[in-house]
Amino acid sequence: MNALKSIFSWLGRFLEKARTIMLNLGTAFVLIFFAFIIVGALTSMPEVKDPSGRVLLIDPEGTVVDQAAFNSDFLSNIGTDSSTDQIQTRDLIRLIRAAAEDEDIPAVFVDFSSTGFAGPTTAINIAKELKMLRDSGKRVIAFNDRLSTTSYLMASQASEVWVHPVGSISVRGLGGVRAYQKELYENLKINFHNYSQGDFKSALEPNTRTDMSENDRMQREALLDPIWEEMKFLMAEGRGIESDDIQFFADNFIGFIGEASVGNIAYAEANNIIDGTKSFPEFRQYMIDEFGLDEDAQTETYKTITYKEYAKQKNEDVAGNNNQIAVVTAEGAIMEGDIAQGVAGANGVVKQIRSAYENKNTKAIVFRVNSPGGSIIASEMMRDELLAAKRKGINVVVSMGDYAASGGVYISTPANYIFAEPTTITGSIGVAFAFPTLENAMDYIGVNFDGVVTSKHGGWDLTQGIDDDLDKIFARWGADAYDRFIKFVADSRSKSYEDIKEIAGGRVWIATSALEIGLVDAIGGIDDAITYAADMAALEDYRVEYYGEELSPREKILRELLKNSGVSLGESKVLLALDGLSNLYETLTDIQEPKALLTCIDCLVDLD
Repeated sequence: MNALKSIFSWLGRFLEKARTIMLNLGTAFVLIFFAFIIVGALTSMPEVKDPSGRVLLIDPEGTVVDQAAFNSDFLSNIGTDSSTDQIQTRDLIRLIRAAAEDEDIPAVFVDFSSTGFAGPTTAINIAKELKMLRDSGKRVIAFNDRLSTTSYLMASQASEVWVHPVGSISVRGLGGVRAYQKELYENLKINFHNYSQGDFKSALEPNTRTDMSENDRMQREALLDPIWEEMKFLMAEGRGIESDDIQFFADNFIGFIGEASVGNIAYAEANNIIDGTKSFPEFRQYMIDEFGLDEDAQTETYKTITYKEYAKQKNEDVAGNNNQIAVVTAEGAIMEGDIAQGVAGANGVVKQIRSAYENKNTKAIVFRVNSPGGSIIASEMMRDELLAAKRKGINVVVSMGDYAASGGVYISTPANYIFAEPTTITGSIGVAFAFPTLENAMDYIGVNFDGVVTSKHGGWDLTQGIDDDLDKIFARWGADAYDRFIKFVADSRSKSYEDIKEIAGGRVWIATSALEIGLVDAIGGIDDAITYAADMAALEDYRVEYYGEELSPREKILRELLKNSGVSLGESKVLLALDGLSNLYETLTDIQEPKALLTCIDCLVDLD
C-alpha cells in the first residue's frame, strides 16, 4: 500500500513538473516568436520615400471591393496573406486621381494581373479612372507576363502596353457553362422539388433540368451583351482600334495555358492590341533609360514608389463638420450573422445602420448595395432598420453596385431614391425555394422509417416523401414570400401590384432597362447618390462617413508587424467578394430542412 502511494505521489510530482515545464516552454516560444516579429519588422520598416521623379507602381494584389470586411477571428485577420487583401474602390480611385494631378510623378506603371474585382461594374469603373489618368497627360505604362480579360481591360487604358515574349494574352470575354444534374438526381433516386416563384428564377435550374431554359438564356444574353460591349469599347478606344478587332481576337486567339502564347502575342502586336514585347531585363533597362537609375536601391532598377507608400502620403484630411452623410454597405451574399469577405452579415450591417441613424450628425444615409441576395430573414432585418432610420426623419438613398438583385432589391425598397451604375445587374424579383427528398434512395438501400408523432407532419424530414397536403404547404410558403416581395417593391416604387408582377417573375435586368421599367430612379455612381442625398437634406457643407468593420488597434499593429517581418501564419482560405453564395447553394441542397431564399446566383458574372 505504501509502495502504491509512493508511486502515485511520484507520478503527481512528475506531472506537476511536466506541466510547469511545458507552460514555461510555451510562454517562452510565444515571447521568442513575437520578439522575432518585432525585431524583424523594426529592421525592415520601409522609410518614407519622396515621390518626386519616381514612377508610381499600381499593382494591387487582392480584390477590389466597395467596403473591406474582416473576419471576427483575431488570428484570421492578422495572419491573412497579402493575396487576400481587399482594396476599397474609393481608395483606389482617390489614389489614381491624386496621381493624375501630381506633377512630381512622371509616370504610372499598372499591372492588374493579380487583381480580382467584386464584379464587372467595379472593373469597368476602375478602367475608366485609368483612362482619365492617361487623358490627363500622365504617361501610363503597362507591362505583364500574362494578360486576361480584366487585366487587359486595365492595361489597354495605358499609353503603352508591353508583354513578355513568351507570356500570354487572352481576352476570353464573359459567360460560361454550368452543370445540369437532373439525370444525376434521377440516377441516385433523389426527388428534387422546386417551389421557386418566377418564370425567370433560374437559380435552381441545374437541379431540375438537363439544359438551360429559354427564359434563362434570354435574360443572360440581355445582361452579358451590354457589359461585354462596354468592355470591348473601352479596350478598343484605349488602343485606337475597333471593337470588332477585340471581338475577332477573343474569338480566334483564346489562351488556355497562361504562358507560351506566342501566336496570340504576335497577332496582338501586329494589330495594335499591344505595343510589343520585352523581357524582364529589357523592360527594366527601358524604364531606367526613361526615368533614371534609382541610386538608393540595392539592385539596379528604375525609380519607383509603390501605391501603398504613395497612399500614406496622400491621406485625405477629413474636415470636422457636423453635417454627415453616412455610407453603409451591404456587399456579398445576404446572410444572418457577422460581416465577412463575400458575406453581407445582417447582424453587422444592421449595427452599422443603427450607428448611422443614432448619430445626431447624420443627415442622410446612402445605402450601397452590392449583393445578389440571400436569406429572407436577413434581408428583412436590414430593411426594417432602414425603415427605422426613415421614421427618424433621415432620408435613405440607395446606390446599386455590380449586383443588386433579388434580396439586393428587397433591402433597397425603403429608399427614397435609387441610383444604379449603367452595368448594374438588378431585378430578379422572385423566390428560390427547392430541395431534394430521399425517400426513393432510402427505399433502394433498405432503410425504413417508423415512429410516433403527435401531429400529421411532426416527424417529417427530407428522407421522406411529400404528400399532397405537404406539397400545398410548401407551395404556399413560396407563393406568400413572392407575394410579400412584390408588394414591397410596388409600394416603394409607387406602382400597382400588377405592374410589378409583370416585370418580376425572377427576371434579371441590366440597369439601363431597369430605369425604363421604373425599378431604379437614375443612372449614376455612388458619388451621384451622395450628392443627391446632400441635396435632399439641403446641405451645402458636409462630410462623408463610411461605416464598416475595422481591425482593432492591436490587430492593425500585429498585422503590419507580420507583413514587415516576412513571417506568415499560413495561408487562409480566401473568401472573395460574393463567394459567400457557395454557402447559400449548399444550404439549398442541405438535407436538414428546406429554406426559401431571395437569391440570384444566375446574376453573377465570372471575370478572368
